[in-house]
Amino acid sequence: MNEASLNAKAPEITPELVAEHGLAAEEYERLLEIMGREPTITELGIFSVMWSEHCSYKSSRLWLKTLPTTGPNVIQGPGENAGIVDLGDGYAVVFKMESHNHPSYIEPYQGAATGVGGIMRDVFTMGARPIANLNALRFGSPDHPKTKHLLSGVVAGIGGYGNCVGVPTVGGEVNFDSGYNDNILVNAMCVGLARTDKIFYSAAKGVGLPVVYVGSKTGRDGIHGATMASAEFDDQTQDKRPTVQVGDPFTEKLLIEACLELMASDAIIAIQDMGAAGLTSSTAEMADKGGVGFALNLDKVPQREIGMSAYEMMLSESQERMLMIIKPGSEKEAEAVFEKWGLDFSVIGETTDTGHMVVSHQGQVVADIPVKMLADSAPLYDRPWVPTVVPKAILPEWVSAPENGALNALKQLMGTHHLCSRRWIWEQYDHMVMGDTIGRPGGDAAVVRVFKTNKGVAVTCDVTPRYVSADPCMGTKQAVVETWRNLTAVGADPLAITDNLNFASPERPEVMGQIVGSIQGMGEACRTLDYPVVSGNVSLYNETNGQGIPPTPAIGAVGLIPDCTKIADIAIKHEGSLLIVIGREDGWLGQSLYQEMMSGSFEGAPPPVDLADELKAGRLVRTLIREGLLDTVHDVSDGGLLITIAEMALAGDIGVELFPYEGRRPSYAIWFGEDQGRYVLCVKPDMAEEVAERARLLALPARIVGRTGGKDIQLPGEEPLSLVTLRKAHENWLPKYMEH
Repeated sequence: MNEASLNAKAPEITPELVAEHGLAAEEYERLLEIMGREPTITELGIFSVMWSEHCSYKSSRLWLKTLPTTGPNVIQGPGENAGIVDLGDGYAVVFKMESHNHPSYIEPYQGAATGVGGIMRDVFTMGARPIANLNALRFGSPDHPKTKHLLSGVVAGIGGYGNCVGVPTVGGEVNFDSGYNDNILVNAMCVGLARTDKIFYSAAKGVGLPVVYVGSKTGRDGIHGATMASAEFDDQTQDKRPTVQVGDPFTEKLLIEACLELMASDAIIAIQDMGAAGLTSSTAEMADKGGVGFALNLDKVPQREIGMSAYEMMLSESQERMLMIIKPGSEKEAEAVFEKWGLDFSVIGETTDTGHMVVSHQGQVVADIPVKMLADSAPLYDRPWVPTVVPKAILPEWVSAPENGALNALKQLMGTHHLCSRRWIWEQYDHMVMGDTIGRPGGDAAVVRVFKTNKGVAVTCDVTPRYVSADPCMGTKQAVVETWRNLTAVGADPLAITDNLNFASPERPEVMGQIVGSIQGMGEACRTLDYPVVSGNVSLYNETNGQGIPPTPAIGAVGLIPDCTKIADIAIKHEGSLLIVIGREDGWLGQSLYQEMMSGSFEGAPPPVDLADELKAGRLVRTLIREGLLDTVHDVSDGGLLITIAEMALAGDIGVELFPYEGRRPSYAIWFGEDQGRYVLCVKPDMAEEVAERARLLALPARIVGRTGGKDIQLPGEEPLSLVTLRKAHENWLPKYMEH
């Protein structure tokens, strides 16, 4: 097709127009070299989204390649819609985590809802039925004027979408910090179950095959969503509202059922959801992976708005849409399935041997792009970076003792926005739908039974941004091992992780240094723990007017429970049991919640992680659970040992008599220090010494810290703290906050 035909009626491509599309001047020069001519407006739009940070990972790809992504159980690592890990017996778990930060700040309900919808499509496009959703949410300071509105909208969006689709929301995390005042984070994770002989991929292999559009009609919502997600906010943020997609969970439910029904046949050759960059990314990625070209006729695209241009159709991020390559001759069979479920079905093109994406609209060729160059030649930046200067360690003695005793400090901490109960949030989510959820949110990890088997999939997500801010490498290492401990604490073998790397602008060397340090820490932890990274998402430019968010590399993880009759949770179940803490106790108060309560700030280095100790402790805990010696375990994390024990007491509604600490550190540092690698185990009295000795044989410290019973938490020399009083402080903060 000649240049004159391509550019008929096209607006002039000016430097201003190029900049509006998020392309740097040198990137546009690269585009001109590839095309050998000026692009059409549609081609400019296509390149802009495919080369956006959101789609191309141009600032992080160099470093992401250093992560461990393979292992004996890994069926599919990064590069597809989601990662896949073998569970044995013909089953596989399919999972991924993705961000919907920018849309959720602009329009919290739809931003969060479509984040949930999008991540579920990533999972079921692989042939898996979604069985669990999780989310990792970060909001601004509670006293910021927008926080309450954003929290309310995001929670309603997550619940509204997940509940309507009928997939349980089983866990997650919610944090408040002034660093997110103008740029909240909404990270959605989905876990699905597939048969290993029915896994679907996105490579469009073969020529002359029908390209099929299914699902909802295309509208103008979400245009330039990927580009917006690759740019920072400014004072005109609210003007970006039209770039937020609008979701329909009922259509998504129909789409899941229709796709899974057709997948039971042999009609589908390849399938891809239309996520970020919509029709553009799905066609480009499928064609590139299959080594073919695509000829598309946009006149065949189902449209819900009048007069849509080719540019709008190619860049729309309307929800609940999929692209399929099916076997020739199976069109009628496939159409009947989607018609039955009340969904659009249209053959919009075919695969070709040209190696080009050729897009026609109203009799005109509006784009003719070499697929390989579009998909594989996105800029790859080795951006300048400077390592984060890690602050010195804080000695426990440098942090004040609590004025009115440790139990009073416990009550205060449990009633803060950092540690208060998230019940108000998770009660808005249906976590029991489908009938396979074991336990409710609020523990270390959620467990979902593998349908019709005795196996379980354990799922969790975690990160402590204040640790990462102080030391990106160690902080991210801690996030990885925290998920490892969460899975271990319920009795699961940790299998693999997905990540969601949320950072500010990579064009600032100090931020790029955080990204590099974080990926290095993740890589080190995953290699040592044999815990590969099988999927993930990078969300950069999370900043407003040059003010960046705290570095937040959220880690999602899955584990396998071989036998669901041998699991543990955090609730104390029996009076007269003994509590044992295993792991090193140095009273680390740097970057701790106790330190912030006493001094008003987080200071010093975060607690160090010993990966060798983590491996030993994890193996011991899983062995004890499977031997039937443990059914109550909780790993020690935010707030330290006393918080951990209090959460166990509240979960079981049984009190604890704590024994005095007689070591060399200040006792308050031992109770509130956030030393890593620790678990609290609840064991029968006659087994306590044996369990402690098994830990010591592994060179792991073990100490009996208390006895269960009564309705108080008791500490020598202090007034007992009743569970009723503690529960009131713990449960009341969030509902009260949302009331006003």
